[in-house]
Amino acid sequence: MKSAVETLNPTRVRLTVEVPFEELKDSLDAAYKKINQQVTVKGFRKGKIPARVIDQRFGRGAVLEEAVNDALPKFYTEAVNEAELAVLGQPEVDITELKDGETLNFTAEVDIRPALEIPDFSGIEVEVDAVEVSDEDVEKSVEQLRERFASTSPVERAAEDGDVVTIDLQAKVDGEVLEDGVAEGVSYTIGSGELLDGIDEAVKGLEAGGEATFTSELKGGSAAGRESEVTVKVTQVAARELPELDDEFAQLASEFDTLDELKADSRKRLENMKQYDQATQAQERVLEKLLELVEVPVPEKLLEDEINTRKHNLEHHQLGQMGLDLAKYLEIQGKTEEEFDAETNEAAVKGIKTQFVLDELVKRENLNVNQEELTEHLMRRAASSGMSPDQFAQAVVEGGQVPLLVGEVARGKALALVVEAATVKDTNGEIVDLDDEEEAEEAAAETVEAAEADVEEKPEA
Repeated sequence: MKSAVETLNPTRVRLTVEVPFEELKDSLDAAYKKINQQVTVKGFRKGKIPARVIDQRFGRGAVLEEAVNDALPKFYTEAVNEAELAVLGQPEVDITELKDGETLNFTAEVDIRPALEIPDFSGIEVEVDAVEVSDEDVEKSVEQLRERFASTSPVERAAEDGDVVTIDLQAKVDGEVLEDGVAEGVSYTIGSGELLDGIDEAVKGLEAGGEATFTSELKGGSAAGRESEVTVKVTQVAARELPELDDEFAQLASEFDTLDELKADSRKRLENMKQYDQATQAQERVLEKLLELVEVPVPEKLLEDEINTRKHNLEHHQLGQMGLDLAKYLEIQGKTEEEFDAETNEAAVKGIKTQFVLDELVKRENLNVNQEELTEHLMRRAASSGMSPDQFAQAVVEGGQVPLLVGEVARGKALALVVEAATVKDTNGEIVDLDDEEEAEEAAAETVEAAEADVEEKPEA
């Protein structure tokens, strides 16, 4: 077999392959054997029909077609490996010549990973938010904890902000009560914004037994997004009573003995959260700077597939679960279809570039992923998916997704390497030291996932 490679553009090549006919012998034998098992000829036992009889009865062309279909993948793969190409997706194959007993010639056009030059990235500088926790932040955190331990008691007065009301609801569209538009005994805190727009104004001022009607756009159900006439009846008004902020509350709500200890712990937790947010911000901004440094050609077919995948996942999974279609989603977002397409295209390009650049760094720096790193990443992904680690692991293995997870971890390590070499300062001008290597790599892996989003690995030969 002889092969040659023609570069069509930085992300696409054409392979020209010439195969001497004798190299088709195994595939021809397999073709005769397969046809032997599928046909019957009077006077011959099944599977014992001579090749010349098959040629006479069914045509040599049918045999050649079966043999070529069997042989093409093998010769294509050999040509790819010989040229050391990192191919993406499936090739477009064209048989240019097939002469019985002489030769098989074909071409294969396929997308490839572009050759990238990663420049020195040690000069990257980014600015991130400073980690600052104010007394007001601590008070707000403690107040949220206090809210969780609030008690309620029924009152005989009109409902006010902050009260918990028990209500019955009935929604009508075009004068008809919806099958899924009736609910009874719903507990609602006035001012929480957890139900329908307009409900706070409707129930405030009502006592138990009071009723009001208002118009609101339904957020879910069979008539999601449509205007509805909603009738709400208050069956009970209860006042919320917050516990006193003292040492007794600290002992009730935490493992601490004093309120001061509880507040100190809240401050520490807020600092840790802000430090993690700061690390994630550093990863995102360093990644943006890195992508600006590298010229990355994007294969047209890969980009087209990626855009279609993102749109499909949004329309048929995310929006479908919310009872919305794309038109309604764009209306809520205040975007035109052209703006949405432009944003989707930009995100897809960034995802593909991120994968290409970080994969090149993984290769250049010989970064490996060990079992412990993969297990930790799998457990985090399982938690975010709402599945148990065992369920998630089983789904990953059955779906052949293990290489994808390994790639995510490896690219996270590559990005962490770049962040380590970069200069990161906060808004106060202080150098930020992201010195926890394990946390930095995990945060980087999350940043990579967010950037790549739905980018699908295309099979390589």
